[in-house]
Amino acid sequence: MSTWIFEPAGTAYVPSAHARGPWDAKAQHGGAPAALLAREIERVTPGEDMLVARITFEFLGPVPLLPLEADAWIQRPGSRFQIVEAELRQQGRAVVRARAVRLRRGEVALPDAALGASAPPCEGPAAALPSPFPAAGDGEGFHRTGMDIRFAGGTDYGTGPALAWFRFAHPLVAGEPPSPLQRVVAAADFGNGVSRVLDFDRHLFVNTDLTVHLHRDAVGEWVLIDAASVADPVGAGLASSRLYDEAGAVGLAAQTLFVDAL
Repeated sequence: MSTWIFEPAGTAYVPSAHARGPWDAKAQHGGAPAALLAREIERVTPGEDMLVARITFEFLGPVPLLPLEADAWIQRPGSRFQIVEAELRQQGRAVVRARAVRLRRGEVALPDAALGASAPPCEGPAAALPSPFPAAGDGEGFHRTGMDIRFAGGTDYGTGPALAWFRFAHPLVAGEPPSPLQRVVAAADFGNGVSRVLDFDRHLFVNTDLTVHLHRDAVGEWVLIDAASVADPVGAGLASSRLYDEAGAVGLAAQTLFVDAL
């Protein structure tokens, strides 16, 4: 079993089976390539004093469990506000695109009411219950072996809203620890899965995109998502999540869902 989710190989990144998703044994979970693309955005310079305040990923189709090339560039330069774009490709074909807003970090005196430091709405990860995905079809995957998942607040892997803590079970990229942004993005893409309102064996409810808004960097290994989903007979849905670390709120996430009967 690999001890990493992606391994650099020249200009490409080779995924391990820990990147696999739940819908297709030959495709990745969205959280793995999204976190990898977030890493590329963070590496674009100049950006040492910039906070990624918003990042949107568009999944152009299933991301194959094959080597990926990554590229990122500044679309709108600036010392206080930047727009950075990025792309993951497989043999030259774009599979995920991202667009991020980066803001200059500063020191601003603010009243307490503006700080947004609300505590997590449940017990911490140490007191939460490890709740692995069902054993049926057991094997390596981002949702099974790539991430450590613990449900909290009396929720579990059933239908309906969920409170779940996430941390990487393996390094995102071999030989380096994941950044706060990478940890948040990886967790946020689970919103539709943990708060599902439909059964996996009867319906498809895959997200076509992911948007994450952040007002500060997450602290520590763990990220909590407070997630809820809705679905409509027209074939669309929405999963929305409030994001926390153990210290308090860090932001919001949303996913557009394509819904269909199997």
